[in-house]
Amino acid sequence: MRPFTYAKPSQTSDASKSLKQSNSAIIAGGTNLLDLMKLDVNQPAHLIDINKIAELSQIKNNKGGLLVGALVKNSDLAHNKQVLENFPMLSQAILSGASAQVRNMASTAGNLLQRTRCYYFRNSTMPCNKRDPGSGCPAIDGYNRIHAILGTSDSCIATNPSDMAVALMALDAVIHIEGSGAKRSVPITKFYVLPGAHPEKETVLKDGEIITAVEIPQLAAAKHSRYLKIRDRKSFAFALVSVACALDVKNGVIKEARLALGGVGTIPWRCTEAEKILVGKPAKKETFKLAAEAAVKSAVTHKHNKFKVELCKRTIVKALSALENLA
Repeated sequence: MRPFTYAKPSQTSDASKSLKQSNSAIIAGGTNLLDLMKLDVNQPAHLIDINKIAELSQIKNNKGGLLVGALVKNSDLAHNKQVLENFPMLSQAILSGASAQVRNMASTAGNLLQRTRCYYFRNSTMPCNKRDPGSGCPAIDGYNRIHAILGTSDSCIATNPSDMAVALMALDAVIHIEGSGAKRSVPITKFYVLPGAHPEKETVLKDGEIITAVEIPQLAAAKHSRYLKIRDRKSFAFALVSVACALDVKNGVIKEARLALGGVGTIPWRCTEAEKILVGKPAKKETFKLAAEAAVKSAVTHKHNKFKVELCKRTIVKALSALENLA
């Protein structure tokens, strides 16, 4: 680990100003950043610890939904009573990630901003367009079993690792951002950036901007929701495929649907075409199969990850089938 300076502001505005220093980074729980610093993947010269900013640690009611502060711990959010009752797939997603010890440290914003687990990205001796733009993507012709099949480019096929972000994508969450004396809100569906020719740019955050909160709106289907994660181990493993889904079913007919995928996209992947297929159709396996086909229609596979297409379809059907009989 290389030497760095350290600051601990008590105001968001001060943190934003500090973040404008060259080669600066925000630290909250540190569950991802410290690993990357030890691996020499991230080399910040200045760390800004935001844990003293009290207002970022609150969960508030918000017009039937929730406003979750950027510093709220994953464990607190997963066990929050309103989350358990109104957004069960969010709790399930968080609890499927990492370990209890990590969830006790990891923050809401940190989870949203965690970096890919691509082997090549995390090996500082290898080329990687995310880490060193223009150096190449060895995953494309290398070992790519865990890599993405949706939203890829000729420059990058790394998956987004977050479970929580997949659930928030399905829930139409809104990211609240502050920086340079201004505030703005961005729907999570527009927060992440596809790799294209510049995979080093992962979100719409600008220099000096900080996530302050995540807004989760009231959603009719959200109470009837599920997060299903398929992985190599039962715990502390990243998704090969995960599905966040919610259905509002009346008299056997789907009135509202939400579907998002993890483990297969370069960003948390919202399946809007599949949702359109579900709405207005009977809540049964045949409908779910059609939606699953639509969800992976644009998949681009590589040598070692072709299995993800079929696994993704089957996982979608299984997850939706668990919600089939909801009234």
